[in-house]
Amino acid sequence: MNTAELLSIDPHELKFVFELKKQISSSLQLSNNTDNYVAFKVKTTNPKKYCVRPNTGIILPRSTCDVMVTMQAQKEAPPDLVCKDKFLLQSVKTHDGATTKDISAEMFNKELGHVVEESKLKVVYVAPPQPPSPVAEGSEEGSSPRGSVSENVNVNGADSTTVARAFTERHEAPEKSAEAKALISRLTEEKNNAIQQNNKLHQELDLLRRESNKKRGGVSMIFVILIGLLGIIMGYLMKKT
Repeated sequence: MNTAELLSIDPHELKFVFELKKQISSSLQLSNNTDNYVAFKVKTTNPKKYCVRPNTGIILPRSTCDVMVTMQAQKEAPPDLVCKDKFLLQSVKTHDGATTKDISAEMFNKELGHVVEESKLKVVYVAPPQPPSPVAEGSEEGSSPRGSVSENVNVNGADSTTVARAFTERHEAPEKSAEAKALISRLTEEKNNAIQQNNKLHQELDLLRRESNKKRGGVSMIFVILIGLLGIIMGYLMKKT
């Protein structure tokens, strides 16, 4: 806590638990240490980045006032979370019964003879707390360090075997895939050849059937003609007798 003549500030620096793309707030408590009405005003070197509520006000004698400072969501984090922004708290005595409507810029102007008390506050960024890491079963109290090392070696060995197997399977997969594609291509070609041969056999069978039918038709016609001639000859001979 910083004890000044008019106001005490707690804390004397603004701490923000820094997280990207998230609004973050930090609070201050101002305490009036006098029996007078005290007017205050909060300024910052980066007004677009911070919102201060209230940024001006009147604190009654022996009273306190809470000030909330909200940092707008940030897209990038500064290097090493170092922030150069600063705040300035100005305070001055005012007349009894004063309200926020009585506050003016002239009240905090030293050139006009006003006694203005000033306190500087720096901004500190704090990294968010990390979740606790899971504790291995073998790390319980009472377990020997040697046993832990042995278990770690076995686990690491198993992990190495698993990784090697996965690596080998991943590299063998393209080869198996290529063999499967070649087999499918060969089977497809053999199937097409079998279909072509089958169609050719059907065509040859149809051709043989047609030729056979033609031959049968020619023999029967010759037989009919011979019978007819024989009948004519027999009739001619019978007439002569």
